[in-house]
Amino acid sequence: MSTAAVTDKRPSTLRAASLPKWSPWAIAAGALALGIGISFAAGLHSKVQWGLIAGILFLLGTYGIAARVEGRRQAKDRIATSLVWVAFLVAVVPLVSLVSVTISRGVKVLNVYFLTHSMGVVADSEPGGGIYHAIIGSLEQVGLATLIGAPIGVLTAIYLVEYGRGRLAQAVTFFVDVMTGVPSIVAGLFILSLMLIFNMQPFGFAGSLALAILMMPVVVRSTEEMLKLVPNELREASLALGVPKWRTILKVVVPTSIGGIVTGIMLAVARIAGETAPILLLVWGNTFINNNPFEGAQQALPLYIYQQYANSSGSTAAYDRAWAASLTLIAFVMFLNLVARGIARWKAPKTGR
Repeated sequence: MSTAAVTDKRPSTLRAASLPKWSPWAIAAGALALGIGISFAAGLHSKVQWGLIAGILFLLGTYGIAARVEGRRQAKDRIATSLVWVAFLVAVVPLVSLVSVTISRGVKVLNVYFLTHSMGVVADSEPGGGIYHAIIGSLEQVGLATLIGAPIGVLTAIYLVEYGRGRLAQAVTFFVDVMTGVPSIVAGLFILSLMLIFNMQPFGFAGSLALAILMMPVVVRSTEEMLKLVPNELREASLALGVPKWRTILKVVVPTSIGGIVTGIMLAVARIAGETAPILLLVWGNTFINNNPFEGAQQALPLYIYQQYANSSGSTAAYDRAWAASLTLIAFVMFLNLVARGIARWKAPKTGR
């Protein structure tokens, strides 16, 4: 037999030892079992504590086994990957727990009657009633806030990206950053001070104004980032053809980034849909249906949830209504996100032929 044939059959010595693909799952299962055992032995009854102990054991086990088999360099890479997975689980578990608890407790009274009736003359401690008046109030208040905040936010972002130069642009950017961190109660107090100056009673549109204040900086920031992603070559090509700058922005820049702009607006809407403090100060709540946001107190879903919990006096019916309203609010926010994704995909620039 030739030397070349013997060399071809000889296993390569340049390939380092490595753990099998199923090793992370095996280490995770072992860490979970060991973590539960340690928790029982220590008298710990919280599943959160079990998970934290199991996560620490998983990281230690991954590094120890990988360092012994693959070397310290590869072990550091595996420990970094494991940290990402552990952080992901730490973030997902509370979210899944929140959604599962809300669904399990919210479906008890969530039906057509609950969605199509108001509280009316039903006391908070009594069974019955619904959230129709709160749904109407939330849709009108959030809708008006979007009509006010979204155009102002988008136009401000266009100014900062396309025209903003000098001290005015710097001042606008500074105040947008400040407004991003303003608590919702401050926006409510600002509108409330204006209402007191003009001797006005609580009404739905006042809440819309406060929500618009909270919405505008989010829209400005998201739209600004989307406009910056548009390549300058597109602007230069349009301007080279003699197209005015305003028309280039309207026909080239905005359509190219419309998907991201709409997504940012929907995220801002989802953020203000759950605000309670401004609504509590400016709208006050109403057990009856009020379709006019410009006159009289209104109800909103976040305020309804708070009032049902605060005024329940231990009533199971009030708690069930609060959970059902919470589930409805989560479904509303999820619907907005799905709509945003659909519009973003529909309006995304087409690639290829």
